[in-house]
Amino acid sequence: MDKDKARVIAKVQVVIDRMRPYLQADGGDIKLIEITDGGIVKVRLTGTCKNCPYRQQTLAGIEQAVVKEVPAVKKLEIAK
Repeated sequence: MDKDKARVIAKVQVVIDRMRPYLQADGGDIKLIEITDGGIVKVRLTGTCKNCPYRQQTLAGIEQAVVKEVPAVKKLEIAK
């Protein structure tokens, strides 16, 4: 892994870690799975967040924060 990608991963993880307590307060969590070369962040929601009817809104909020703070990121999506 090159240094630039490692920096992007670290920055994304900081944003996710900042959001994590809000998810955990509702019995859920989020895990960073990968960041593609195209700037797509893939995450996995766990706990109550996994099947929550508001998960798309949750992801949109996290995506907005990540894209704002990490310009190399273009999009956030659920990992398969």
